[in-house]
Amino acid sequence: MKKKSKALEIQIGGNHYKDMKIQPLVFFMENNIPFVEGAIIKYICRYKVKNGVEDLKKAAHLLSVLIEREEKK
Repeated sequence: MKKKSKALEIQIGGNHYKDMKIQPLVFFMENNIPFVEGAIIKYICRYKVKNGVEDLKKAAHLLSVLIEREEKK
């Protein structure tokens, strides 16, 4: 079993991540998820308890950026 991070026990600006069974940051690090993809997941995970539709719009915006980047490949 991995040693629990002391840094992850601290959340600045609320508790919307600490209240989750798996914090998005831990999920991203354990699965090597890049920043943009992680940010999309982060906003979707927290929208109900933090910024509502604004977080969904942020996720949608980042998803549009990601789609545009992938289509150029």
